[in-house]
Amino acid sequence: MNDIAIRLQGVRKAFEGHVAVHELSLDVPKGCVFGLLGPNGAGKTTTLRMVMDIIGPDAGTIDILGRPADRSARDRIGYMPEERGLYARMQVGEQLLYLAELKGCARADAQKRLSPWLERLGLGEWEKRKLNELSKGMQQKTQFVATVLHDPEILILDEPMSGLDPVGMNLMKDVLVEMSRAGKTLILSSHQMETVEKMCDRVALIHRGRKVLDGTVAEVKKQHGQNAVVMAFEGDGRFLETQPGVASVNHFNNYVELRLGPGADPQALLKAAAEKLRLSRFELVEPSLHDIFVEKVTAAGETLPGEAAGGKV
Repeated sequence: MNDIAIRLQGVRKAFEGHVAVHELSLDVPKGCVFGLLGPNGAGKTTTLRMVMDIIGPDAGTIDILGRPADRSARDRIGYMPEERGLYARMQVGEQLLYLAELKGCARADAQKRLSPWLERLGLGEWEKRKLNELSKGMQQKTQFVATVLHDPEILILDEPMSGLDPVGMNLMKDVLVEMSRAGKTLILSSHQMETVEKMCDRVALIHRGRKVLDGTVAEVKKQHGQNAVVMAFEGDGRFLETQPGVASVNHFNNYVELRLGPGADPQALLKAAAEKLRLSRFELVEPSLHDIFVEKVTAAGETLPGEAAGGKV
C-alpha cells in the first residue's frame, strides 16, 4: 500500500436500478500517469465522484495514500471536474484563493503560487476579471489552477482538454508532463482515448461500469500484437475490405486504418494494394487503445453506442 496512491476494491454504484459501476477494483501507483478511459456513460465520472466523496459507493472500499478515504486524505487531491464548478460572477483571483483555503492551504501560500500559475497559463491579465468575462478555454485553464493551487499530491482530471484550442491543448500537455516529472500522481479520465494515450504509464478501460483492461500501456499493446496497418494512397480503396486476412477497415478518404485477423500476411496485403493503388505509406503499427477497446468489447458480444442513452455517469 505504500506505493499505491488510490486503491478501489469491489466498488459498486447503482442509480435507480442502473448499475453505473460494477465491482470495480483498481490500483493507481504513486507517481504514475494513469488513464481512466472509456466512452461516454462508461462510469468514469461516477468512479471519480466516489473517490472524492461527492457520492458514496453502495459497496466496496476506497483508500487514498494508504489509508481509508476521509476529508484530510481527499484534501491531498486536486480534482478537476469536466463540468466546471467555479463562480461565474466572482473575480478569478479571489475565488482561486478562496478555493485553495477550503483545501487547507494558507492564504499567504496560495497568494505566492497564484501569479506564477496565472502567468504560466496566460491568465495573468485576467486575475481581477469575473469568470463569465473569460472565454471557454480560459475558464478551463482557471479551473485547472483551482485544481493545483493548494499543491496536491494527486491530480484527478476529468476531460482536461475540454474546451481548449490546439495551442491550449499543447500548453496543458506541457504542464501535465512537468507535474508528472515533479513526482505528482496524475489520473486522466477521458472518452477521447487518443488524447491521453501517449501520456499514460498505465491505463484502465471501462465499459458499462465494468473493467475491460488494466495494465501498463506497453503490456496492453503487447497482448494485442502488431496487427494494425495504416495506409495512405491515391485511388479507390474500397476493395481493401474484401482482402484475405483483413478483419476491419476504418476509412478516412485516401487514408485507412486496417486490423488484420490471426495469421494474416501483411506482405500479401501490400502486394494487392500496390497493384490497384498509388501508395505513399504502408506501415505495420501497434493498435491504438481505441482499437483494442473496440475489439475487446465487440468480442464480448457488446455493441458500442454513441454511448450512453441517458445522462452522464
